[in-house]
Amino acid sequence: MATPTEENFRDYKMAEKKALEILVAMKVTSPKKTDIELALLVSIFELHKGALPAETIAAIVQGHLKQLLPYYAAKGPSQG
Repeated sequence: MATPTEENFRDYKMAEKKALEILVAMKVTSPKKTDIELALLVSIFELHKGALPAETIAAIVQGHLKQLLPYYAAKGPSQG
């Protein structure tokens, strides 16, 4: 039986997989990275809309970025 932590991680990985699939579809829709970046950020604000103030949502995003930065910085510049 999976622990709650294992279940949470499995749920996260399923959501991450879906997000990456959506990213592929978005690249087909628009070649502009800025369009895709802004659309993804808007989706985060929409996820929390009506439940949290915009400033709190921005702080959540910034917190996630701080957590992800070391992981992606260690990989170096991405290709593609």
